Amino acid sequence: MPDLIQILVPLVNPNENESLLARLAVKEGQQVKKGELLAVFETTKSTFELLSESSGYVLSIRASEGDLLKTGELLCYLAERADQVLPKSAEPEAPKPAAQTAGDLRITQPALVYAQANAIDLSVFPVGQLITEKMVKEFSTASLPEIDPAVLIIYGGGGHAKSLIDLIRAEGKYRIHCILDDGIAAGSQIMGVPVLGDGSKLAELRRQGIGLAVNAVGGIGSIAPRLKVYERLRLAGFGFPTVIHPRAYVEPTALLGEGGQIFFNAYVGSEAKVGFGCIINTGAIISHDCFLSDYVNISPGAILAGAVTVNERSLVGMGVTVNLNVTIGAGSRVGNSAVVKADIPENGVVRAGTIWPVDASVG
Repeated sequence: MPDLIQILVPLVNPNENESLLARLAVKEGQQVKKGELLAVFETTKSTFELLSESSGYVLSIRASEGDLLKTGELLCYLAERADQVLPKSAEPEAPKPAAQTAGDLRITQPALVYAQANAIDLSVFPVGQLITEKMVKEFSTASLPEIDPAVLIIYGGGGHAKSLIDLIRAEGKYRIHCILDDGIAAGSQIMGVPVLGDGSKLAELRRQGIGLAVNAVGGIGSIAPRLKVYERLRLAGFGFPTVIHPRAYVEPTALLGEGGQIFFNAYVGSEAKVGFGCIINTGAIISHDCFLSDYVNISPGAILAGAVTVNERSLVGMGVTVNLNVTIGAGSRVGNSAVVKADIPENGVVRAGTIWPVDASVG
């Protein structure tokens, strides 16, 4: 790559010549890889993730989180070496005061979505500056009642919800207040739990002090609906308890992230690490030193040998066997009863009943 690459503020919205630096994901001198996140920008219409166009070292960062920056403005440089000497023209400028604008209320799209999801009156915010999602969340949190730690809701009313109802009742830690489902009529009941309505009820429930939710959208066909439910719950201010069947066993040295679901007869081994929103279904075995990233779904009867890594958004089907030290790439799908003997690339597909890697000489 060239000695220095200029990283400029992107054009996020063609109708706006400035955007908010909502998140700065790197520090001065940090080494990054191609495709790694550098920053997140917000405008009144959209959000944009700025990714590194090459590997290198981040130098001469010119802005801080919360700054309002003009399109094309220099954000930083990407250099081949951390100790690279910058030319005088590349030396940092004196810090600028945060930009403000006059006139009607200006609000970023993520902030507006959050405010609408939580029925927040935007008239309480000052005119003349860009209102960010962080500002709206801080106001929302301050005005909401504390969350009742013994009550939760279930979002989704299909077959996975039925399994979760029995799990939660067996665990005995939480009372299920209701089910929300975007396709089941309010007033229905599922295994004695009332269906209150769809996701539009979230803000009302949160104002009542109900703020824990279990995601019952399994995401077998496509994980996108499951991720969408998590985002909707987050916007409404809900937290995500990990629910564990009393007949599952989790070793004391294992670490479980939030939002997990550990079903009957599942096993999580010594020093295993399980990320956010993972499903470890009935009879699944997660052996010692395994790592499951966020939103991983391990189906009934799957067996992961020691030190297996399953990256985010992957599905491991029923009865699958994964050998020692194997890595499964992000977004992969492993079909039922497959045997995995080697690493699977990102978004890889292993067909049901096959052995991976496929021997090209066979057939």
